Amino acid sequence: MEDNKKNMLGTEPVGKLLTKFAIPSIVAMMVSALYNMVDQIFIGNYVGELGNAATNVAFPFSTLCIATCLLFGIGGAASFNLNMGAGRKEEAGFYIGNSITCMFIVGVILTLIAQVFMVPLLNFFGAPAAVLPYAVAYTRITSLGFPLLMISGGGGHLIRADGKPTVAMTCNLVGAISNTILDALFVVVFKWGMEGAAIATVIGQALAALLVIWHIAHFRTVKLSFDHFIPRFKYWGHAANLGMSQGFNQIAMMVVQIVLNNSLKYYGARSIYGESIPIAVVGVVMKVTMIVFSICIGLSQGMQPIASFNYGAQNYRRTKEAYLKALLYGTVVSCIAFVLFRVFPRQIISIFGKGSEEYVLFAVRYFKIYLMFIFLNNVQPLSSNFFSSIGKPKTGLFLSLTRQILFLLPLIIIFPRIWGIDGIMYAGPIADLMAFVVSTVLIIRELSRPEYSKKPSEE
Repeated sequence: MEDNKKNMLGTEPVGKLLTKFAIPSIVAMMVSALYNMVDQIFIGNYVGELGNAATNVAFPFSTLCIATCLLFGIGGAASFNLNMGAGRKEEAGFYIGNSITCMFIVGVILTLIAQVFMVPLLNFFGAPAAVLPYAVAYTRITSLGFPLLMISGGGGHLIRADGKPTVAMTCNLVGAISNTILDALFVVVFKWGMEGAAIATVIGQALAALLVIWHIAHFRTVKLSFDHFIPRFKYWGHAANLGMSQGFNQIAMMVVQIVLNNSLKYYGARSIYGESIPIAVVGVVMKVTMIVFSICIGLSQGMQPIASFNYGAQNYRRTKEAYLKALLYGTVVSCIAFVLFRVFPRQIISIFGKGSEEYVLFAVRYFKIYLMFIFLNNVQPLSSNFFSSIGKPKTGLFLSLTRQILFLLPLIIIFPRIWGIDGIMYAGPIADLMAFVVSTVLIIRELSRPEYSKKPSEE
């Protein structure tokens, strides 16, 4: 245990560690969210409602990429930290190298699928006829950057596992700042529309990916060799096992989004709003709430190396403390978001361009109803990540699926049949409340186990 005593994850105050790891993680997550949000702002202001709807229709592609980043990024990082905490330094390096290799391969496969089956997939994602040309123009280019998105997004988690959270943050910042500058140039100055926003996104991802590759080549904790990057299904499987709660949560979000888009299209056509307005509004609201969830998920990612290392080192009190501090900070953020979304929905929606009165009306109602219980939303992803971090991926996976698959998906199918498009809005808060209850019960049961109450001298 001598190595564990020397490692800062096992010795420094938990609050200090959480700040050190969570803030860069939060910034990295927010920057990732800004990739899409910045595009949405420029497209909304210079292309219009149909452009906003197009980015929402195309977003399941990005969600699938993010799922892979989390599956092998967080899974690889958790595997690495657990092995380091248990003193298996030689074994730990293979999880870093194999995670990078796997993410790149999956990115190439997704690019090929998107390029070959783009139109049928976008139709399947719920694109109205008027929106489809915009979605095709955008996705035809952004899909070329999927391997780059994998490396830049997933690689950041691996860099944080190396004890370099600020480096991970820098990689993402470089990509986001580049994307913002190029969006202004390509969309506003050159007037390239959807294609300009897409090109800016890919260039930003490329710059971030190059920085990630450079750091992986200079990994600090473990010296990586070519052998670590040779594909081995053993390491893929173990990393995916620990990352599947976060990865599957994103896949669940993608499934729900596809069903949601099609429901909005169908029931919107039978309301005063029409097919495209609800899809455009939900795309905007999704990008805004991604900022809030980025903070909550960033906190859970900052908690991950602390919880994983100390659980592996059998220091359970520090493991519990890391969870509770992250929970406190996440709850404060979620409550602030609740107030903002209730008081300023019209002002927030105006950032993404002007629209018809029906567009604004639907946006205000959607903010106030669908996000009614957003102040509870941090508990489920944090608890899911906690269980994965301590080597209990099945519980983490179950929790990751509660809100999206077990609760929200059935509700957005059933409720509109009774209340029309309003039923879709009310499905959100009910799913949030149910996921909160289940997560609370499971986390209380876990943290009530005797080992979490032992004094340091007894561990």
